[in-house]
Amino acid sequence: MLVHNWRAVLRRAWSVRLMALALIFIILEPVINFVAGTWIPRNVYIQLAMSVASGLFAAAAIVARIVFQRQISGELNGKPPSEG
Repeated sequence: MLVHNWRAVLRRAWSVRLMALALIFIILEPVINFVAGTWIPRNVYIQLAMSVASGLFAAAAIVARIVFQRQISGELNGKPPSEG
């Protein structure tokens, strides 16, 4: 079941933005490793950097998901304080 303001969440939530960055790094990792493998004999550091970057973006997205964002959540996610 979707949240009532799913369009706003997709546009404004930092967790969605960070997961998109992690996805970009995950998709680009094999491409960059292939290109770097043809130019640089040992591309271990490039592999490590890409893996660390995608992991950090994913971890940051988890943190961003639980942090209160007023423009998306409103006041206690649209509930009165007694229900929150």
